Amino acid sequence: MATTKLVAKKVTENEINFPNIKEWEKESAGVREYPILDFDEKALCKLQTGVKETLKYSKVDISGGKGYEFFKRVFDICAASVGLAILAIPMGAFALAIYIDDRGNPFFSQVRLTKEGKPFHMYKLRSMCMDAEKKFADVQKENKSDGLAFKSDDDPRITRIGKFIRKTSIDELPQLINVIKGDMSIIGPRPPLPREVVLYTPEHMDRLLVKGGLSCICQCEGRSDMEFDKWVESDIRYIKSRSAHLDVKLIFKTISAVLQRKGAK
Repeated sequence: MATTKLVAKKVTENEINFPNIKEWEKESAGVREYPILDFDEKALCKLQTGVKETLKYSKVDISGGKGYEFFKRVFDICAASVGLAILAIPMGAFALAIYIDDRGNPFFSQVRLTKEGKPFHMYKLRSMCMDAEKKFADVQKENKSDGLAFKSDDDPRITRIGKFIRKTSIDELPQLINVIKGDMSIIGPRPPLPREVVLYTPEHMDRLLVKGGLSCICQCEGRSDMEFDKWVESDIRYIKSRSAHLDVKLIFKTISAVLQRKGAK
């Protein structure tokens, strides 16, 4: 299949609207130049409004009623609280190691989007250099993904400790705080970056019908090895079949995938 070259263009927050998405859609190659990298508050607000408007026309039936949503929230709070209590010491040890390595803040906060495009700050243990976001413009052409998410096998921004904590998913542990706050769930589609969502088609946008999570089907079946379209398909499959039984099943499958380092990069 022939690939389409995405032409770089400057996009203002007033131009973030969803008729433009088709112009930026990729066929089989990953995005090499994102049309907008920095989103201020106004741009995020406009993006969220666009997501909400697009989702009004979604044909995806969301599974799970009020009883399920109540169970899910209670379970999230309990599981995340227990997880933090158990993992606080090792997480603190890795945070100290990160600080000693380059004297920078060991924690990293990044704007992501969750249900209906709502922005929030997602927490991580820092696996990259302090100015990684500023350097993204220089490395985006090295994207090894076949879709809109950025992936690179040899990202020069990743630190020595960062390679290990990414492989073992230790860098994701602070997101348990996001779960307790209600920004995320234990199980749900991974929250995307604004620069990815601005390129979404309406079909991709369906991933934002529910609250984002620490893990979902994709993280259990290959993580970084899964093609972007299959990743989206797996998220829609989850949204259509959500249940307490499926969530618990995916939690155990996620633990197994993490221990095996399946698809971790």
